[in-house]
Amino acid sequence: MADEGVDETGTGAGGHRRALRGLAWLLAGVLLLGGAAFGWVWFRLDGNLRSIDIDAALGTDRPEDIDNGSMDILVLGSDSREGANRRYGSSGQSGARSDTAMVVHVHEGHEKATVVSIPRDTLVERPACQRDDGKGTAPPAARAMFNESYKIGGPACAVATVEAMSGIRMDHYLEVDFTGFKRLVDELGGVEITTRVPLRDRESRLDLPAGTHTLDGEQSLGLVRTRHAVGNGSDLGRIQLQQAFVRALTDQVGEVGLFSDPGKLYDLADTATRAVTTDSALAGVNELLGFARNLRNIESRDMTMITLPVEYDSADPNRVLPLEHKTRMVWDALRQDLPVPRSATDSPAADEAREDTSGVVGHGTRRE
Repeated sequence: MADEGVDETGTGAGGHRRALRGLAWLLAGVLLLGGAAFGWVWFRLDGNLRSIDIDAALGTDRPEDIDNGSMDILVLGSDSREGANRRYGSSGQSGARSDTAMVVHVHEGHEKATVVSIPRDTLVERPACQRDDGKGTAPPAARAMFNESYKIGGPACAVATVEAMSGIRMDHYLEVDFTGFKRLVDELGGVEITTRVPLRDRESRLDLPAGTHTLDGEQSLGLVRTRHAVGNGSDLGRIQLQQAFVRALTDQVGEVGLFSDPGKLYDLADTATRAVTTDSALAGVNELLGFARNLRNIESRDMTMITLPVEYDSADPNRVLPLEHKTRMVWDALRQDLPVPRSATDSPAADEAREDTSGVVGHGTRRE
């Protein structure tokens, strides 16, 4: 969910910063509830969280943990078809993939951040991973689709794949699935957007005429999942729509007035903690609050957002390949805690996606 290039103003990038620290800062407001109920509330929220011990799963065969004050977080949107998510996807489709993937690099001082979005259709060299079903080890694979790492080995394999691609150790992991996303949007009261053209996609259950809408969770999920409502059906076009939605979501979060309504705050905090899966280091309300405090000074204007530089694969136009030189520039910059050079973000595929989606979705009635 990202722009196809550097966002100098940072107006859109704030959404990803909110997606990361917003969940935790919502929990911080539970302190306002106070009184005798506080201990129960804290226990209840703490018990909602699910976690994965990434360190134990991956062991010591990982990139060096560079101690330069920066922090790297892998954020995934999971398209699991299990449980309440079963109604989504084609018949016979099972398992889960990483439908959305972002590497969030928080720079030294924790006042700026860079977000790199990885298209799910990117062909990568996947490392060997322990299978999530317990049936041994999946051997390494060349030209493996990025989002299949999650299906094969769950969060640990997704982290291992990103670390193999980037040479950067992930400090944290956050994941939200379809149902959690829907519930969060509904708890917020919906998100207002303007569609400047009709958007229809039977596969993602999206049917929006042109105009201004307050999208509920189901409609919002349809918008961020669609691959066929605009452009050529590639993931790069979907990333552009996701970015537009996150801009609108950022505005909505800022307007809810949660801290003046403890009941609303608790309901949203309860929903948020049920919606996310974290690494074990964030598997508690105390830990999430500490994580949030590290990010509290980052505003939307302090964000830079890019998509991994890719090109369409000549052997399969439904897949993309990292542009080796430019991709190396991106990861090298983050490893050294430097800004990503603008020259690293240009590519024909990105230009096409920008053209296909330009002006399609806006922020409600606001002017961009």
